[in-house]
Order: sequence, then structure tokens, then C-alpha cells
Amino acid sequence: MSLNYIILRNLRKNLKNYYLYVFALIFSVALYFSFVTLQYDPSMNEVAESTKGAAAIGASSVLLVVIVGIFLLYANTIFIKRRSKEIGLFQLIGLTKGRIFAILSAENCILYFGSMAVGVLIGFLGSKLILMILFKIIGVDAITELYFSPMALLQTVIVFVVMYLLIMLMNYTFIRAQSILSLFRVSSTTEQQVQKLSVGQILIGIMGIALIGFGYALSARLFSGEVLDMQQLMYTMILILFSVILGTYLFYKGSVSFIFNLIRKSKKGYLSINEVLSLSSIMFRMKSNALLLTIITTVSALAIGMLSLSYISYYSAETQAKESLPEDFSFAQANVKNRFVAELDNKQIQYEEKHRQPLYIEIDATKVMNDSLSEDRLFSSVLSDSMVDNIDLKPGEVVFMGYGNVIQQLISIQEKGPIVLHGLKKIIHQQLIGTTKQGVLPVYYTRGTPVTVVDESVYAELAQDLDPKLQAGEPTDYYGVRITDSGQEENAYAIFADLQLKAPSFSQIEFRNNQRTSMGLIMFIVGFLGLTFLITSGCILYFKQMNESEEEKANYTILRKLGFTQGNLLRGIQFKQLFNFGIPLVVGLSHSYFAVKSGWFFFGTELVTPTVIVMIVYTLLYSIFGLLSVWYYKRVIKESL
Repeated sequence: MSLNYIILRNLRKNLKNYYLYVFALIFSVALYFSFVTLQYDPSMNEVAESTKGAAAIGASSVLLVVIVGIFLLYANTIFIKRRSKEIGLFQLIGLTKGRIFAILSAENCILYFGSMAVGVLIGFLGSKLILMILFKIIGVDAITELYFSPMALLQTVIVFVVMYLLIMLMNYTFIRAQSILSLFRVSSTTEQQVQKLSVGQILIGIMGIALIGFGYALSARLFSGEVLDMQQLMYTMILILFSVILGTYLFYKGSVSFIFNLIRKSKKGYLSINEVLSLSSIMFRMKSNALLLTIITTVSALAIGMLSLSYISYYSAETQAKESLPEDFSFAQANVKNRFVAELDNKQIQYEEKHRQPLYIEIDATKVMNDSLSEDRLFSSVLSDSMVDNIDLKPGEVVFMGYGNVIQQLISIQEKGPIVLHGLKKIIHQQLIGTTKQGVLPVYYTRGTPVTVVDESVYAELAQDLDPKLQAGEPTDYYGVRITDSGQEENAYAIFADLQLKAPSFSQIEFRNNQRTSMGLIMFIVGFLGLTFLITSGCILYFKQMNESEEEKANYTILRKLGFTQGNLLRGIQFKQLFNFGIPLVVGLSHSYFAVKSGWFFFGTELVTPTVIVMIVYTLLYSIFGLLSVWYYKRVIKESL
């Protein structure tokens, strides 16, 4: 038997067992090459000018290298330990450690660089598709062509050759450090199974659940108005991260075993074959994998949370534009507005004009606001009810408008109660009768606070008693233009863009497009990075299950000889994989939900739909690896007898 035959035989065996590793490697190379190609693609010039897209993609490619590098090194650690007996046998038949290292290096070289070549080819063919997806998301109307970049190829080769050298160094160190006897013991000592739960482990389990609950409670109150100081906010966020991450580690270290042990005790030791193959196995193995599962859960929660927040912003772009800008086009200067409407008249585009003159005063709203702001007066812009559609107030009545999601979280205002308007000399007592999210002035006029709408007579009284210091430097006129025919909005925006009007001038369409472009790029990058992590982490969990299945193969042989059918064992395995893959998934989804829920209102107006869509897609993709592990167990059970 020649060494070449051994290499080819082992290569075929590795392809059969590690096809998912090969797929993940090909996918990683393809995605990295595609990302790097985008940096050099001439079609990206338009995106680079408007959103710094090339820089963002370049930074994300670095993160991609980190994710893939950690995966490859960890996967290689699993594989080299699985082959420890094989390495020991090579030494027993007289092969030197150097010759064994050469055999492994040759196998890895063919497998690694073969996968890399396929990945580059797929990345080149898929780069146009990725660019089309990016342009579709951010709304860029540009022609894409298949583009090959020698610089991107060189960069990809350098990165993955360095990774290969690190893998070879890891293999060489492992082979040199092991004796023949230790090589036959490596695979049997990789997983330690604890026979019973100690009091300390029970306390760890309870503490893990308590820390996660404490972190969730803090995140729910993060932007409730209780913490307004930036330093306090930072410390609170650090405490939340520490509590949740440590709680997650302790959850896997003790909580899972503690909960499953309670279930087992409730059955008084009478467990079915399904429970023996699922609960009993998981409760002892998750402790040894606690650190790995904590990392996977934390990064999964981070990926889901960032993708959810970016999708919330992207999904809410149009609604936010309408809430932030009351009319299709807004101007602070009459001459700028006149230039625009003159062009609308030339193009025969029908429109309506709105003119509002805000006054700037201080109001005392301590009777209707939360206690955290009780010592401060609120700076507010004031409008007459005659300047606002569909509002008719009586003297003494006040409505707060523009009380949106963000302000609601920072400033809690009751629907009714007394407030005081402070002029230069006069104090006017009013009664708040309601609030609404509808905006009537852009943020440029309001500084992010609600607009106070009063009766016309009260407005006139305030106009005669203004504090000059409060009016200094503030815009005194607002001009709004609403296009009456919605089909002409894009044509009107084209005129607005061509005129390059002097700021401050605002457009709903421009606001929406800018938000979709910036958040669409972030969503694109986070989505692909999240997909890469999903595949690599799923592969790692799958490889761990491969190891467990081989270790438990002797148990399946005994159970089959006792009369249990393949279907009996497979049902227990299905429950086991439901827990193995389901627990990290559920914990990750839970972490991401509470993280998103604590601050989603800064990003958009809709929480449920975008978040649910992201979580469903992530769950479906993640479940694929659970199904593949069940399929592998099925093969092991079939071969056990």
C-alpha cells in the first residue's frame, strides 16, 4: 500500500464525512471573493460616493475573515482529534511524525485549495448577482456587468493561504506533542460526562437564569426615562451585556442540566427510550460545551439583532419620512420655495402650499410629564390651530403634535392635564387635551420636542409677548408644498433635485431614499455576515454531533440487539437534536428580541413585522443543520448492527 493510495483513500473518506466543511469553505471563499470584488468593481462608484459603500464592504470583509478563520481553526481541531487513532496507527506501523504530517498536509492541501478554487469560481460568477441584490436593496439604478478583479483574487489567495499555514502549524504542533498512547486516548477524553448534579452546579443553574432575567429587566427599562445621563446609560448597557453573557454561560454550564434533572426526577427514574437518548445525553454534554455555545448564542443574537434593527429602519423609511416631514417638500425661506413652485407651474404639476409661523417659548409641563424631568422647563415651538388641518381648539386647550416613538420613550406625557405657557412677561395657564404622532414641523424647527398647538387667540397673545433670546437664531417661517397627484411626486422630486436648492430644504422622497440607501447597505452587509456565521456555527454544532454519534455507536449496537428498531432510536435522536440545536437558537432569539425591543424606536416605526421576518428566516436556515445531523445519526444507527 503506497502513501499516495493512503492519501487518496483518506481524501475520499474526508469528503464523505466532511462534505459540510467543504461546503462551508467553498461558501466562505466565494463570499469573501465577491465582497472584495465589490471594492474594485467600477459599478460601485455611485454607491461609494453616496454611502461610503466600498469602505463599509472592506471593513465587513475583515470581519468575514475573522469569522471564517475561527471556524476553520476550530473545525480543524475537531478533525485532528477525530483522526488521533489513525495517526497513532501510522506511528505503530513505523511512519515517522514528519511523514505523517506530510500525509495530512497533502490531504489538506488538495481538499483546501480544491475547495478554494471552486469558491473563487463561484464567487466570480456570483459577484454580479450580489451586486444586483445590493443595488436592488438600496435603490440604485445602475447597469451591472460581470467583473473580474486580479487584485481581489490576489487578496483572497493571500488571506486563505495564511489560514492554511495556521492550520498546518496547528496540525504539526498537535502531532509533535502527542505520544502513541495519548493519541489513542484523545477521542475518549474530549467529552467528560458528569454522573450526578452537585449542589454547586444547581446554584450555578439558578444563578444563570437569574442573571439572564436581570439583564432582560434592565434592557426593558433602558430607555424608559429613568436613565437619562449618558454615563449612566453606558454603564447600564455594559451591565446588561455582562449579565446576559455571563448568565448564558452559566445557563449552559448548569441551568440546562438542572432543568432536565428536575424533569427526570419528576418521572422517578422511569424514562422512555426517547428520553434516555435525548434528555440524559444533553444534560451532561452541554456543560462541557458551555463556552462554545455561549459564543454561538451571543454572536447569533448580535447578528439577528443588528439585522432586525436595520430591517426595521429600512421597512419604516416611508412612514418615518411622512412623520418627520409633514408635507412632500419643506422650505424655510420663501424665495427658495418660490423657485421650486415656479418650476412646478412650468411642468403643470398641481400642488398645495402651507405656511406656518412657529413661536418659541418655554412651557411648564411638570403636571403631565414624568418625574425625571420635573425640574426642567420644556423648550417648545408653538403653532395656531388655524395652521394645522383638522384641529379646532377652544381657548385654554392644547394639543401636543409630533409625539413620536422616540420622544415617547424619553419623555412620558399624559394625555390630559394642566400646563403653563411662559411668555416674556405673561404666564398663560392651559389644559392639555391630547397628543398625536402626526408631525406638523420638521425636526429643524422642533429640536426633537413635541409641537404645542393652541387656539388662535392664545397664539396671538403669545406673539405679542415673546422672549427675544428664545427667538434668536430660530427659523421663523415654514413653507410646505404638497403634491395633490401622487403620481406626480417622482417628477416633482426630480425638479427638486435638479434645482439643488439652498438648505434648509427637505423632501420626503429624499429622506426615504437616503434612509433606505444607508440602512439597506448595512442590512446587506449584516445579512451576509450573519449568513456566514450561521453556516459556520451550524457546521460546528453538526461536527460536534458527528463526534457524539461515533462515541455512542456502541450503545446503539446494544439497544438494537435488545430489540429496539431503527425507528425507535431515531425518534429519540430527533428529540435530542431538537434540544441540541433548539436551545441555542431559542436563547439567541430571546436575547436578540429583548435587545431590539429596548431601542427599536430609534430606528423605525414598526417592530413586529420586520423582527418576525428576520427570526423566521434565521430559524429556517438554522434548522437545516439539525436535519442534517439527524440524517447522519440515521446512518450511524443503521451501521451499528
